[in-house]
Amino acid sequence: MPITPTRKVWMDGEFVDWDDATVHVLTPTLHYGWGVFEGIRAYETPNGSGVFRLTDHMRRLYRSAKIYYMQPPIPLDDSIGVVKELVRINGVPTCYVRPLVFLGYGEIGLNPLPSKVRMAIACWPWGAYLGEEAFETGVRVKVSSWRRLDPNVIPPAAKGTGQYINSSMAKVESLKAGYDEAILLNTNGFVADGTGENLFVVRDGVLLTPPLSAGCLGGITRDSVITLARDLDIPVREENLVRTDLYTADEAFFTGTAAEVVPIREIDDRALDVPGPVARQLMQAFNKAARGLDDRYKDWVELIA
Repeated sequence: MPITPTRKVWMDGEFVDWDDATVHVLTPTLHYGWGVFEGIRAYETPNGSGVFRLTDHMRRLYRSAKIYYMQPPIPLDDSIGVVKELVRINGVPTCYVRPLVFLGYGEIGLNPLPSKVRMAIACWPWGAYLGEEAFETGVRVKVSSWRRLDPNVIPPAAKGTGQYINSSMAKVESLKAGYDEAILLNTNGFVADGTGENLFVVRDGVLLTPPLSAGCLGGITRDSVITLARDLDIPVREENLVRTDLYTADEAFFTGTAAEVVPIREIDDRALDVPGPVARQLMQAFNKAARGLDDRYKDWVELIA
């Protein structure tokens, strides 16, 4: 989906013009993928623009950076303030926010430790990642021939820039085969997640999702949906799933910051209920919570004061 430029990007302590937010071609991040990032959404609420679970997202960014031996150049609390100020400056109350921690130019070997750690945050208007129609019609999905990276190969607990080539390969494979998205299995054959989303299935009224030990990212939207489901008295279990569990499910849906909550209508040409009653209930609950329309989850929405 094309990016719509906004006025300013925050880089290394300054708000710079969009077109000036550039890096040198010899940054090690470009060559070796050594960087970490986040995806965050802001929504319009009855009290103005609010960023959904901003602090939780930025905490995860700093955890990812720690896994990759990177110390962001500003404290966590300051980064939260930067995001709010950036959204305010750019005048985009509903937007996608992309913080990035990367390596500066000056060193080029495989050892990243001598390189200066840099940081940038951008935001821009961005619609539904899988298309607005997907919320009603659902998406067609195939199980990818590519396997999710093993935790002892590259850590899936971090949102590392380079590791997402694994997801990109699966995404391209699915698109070229005529599908909308892919599901990856791990090296043991258990379901991990989508290319940029967590996965849930419904069977006999029970909500099932792979455990983090299966190699999926600990998604903020995933965590939100689990909380919402339990508050709605929907039974939730984290357990290993195999490929046929996807085919025999009553419902399935993806969750993620970019995707939000999106039902799946087919997996490998096996039809599912779309949107099923559980998915629809959780979609509605999530949309209300993210937009500040449910006071029970008001702490999830950090207002742009």
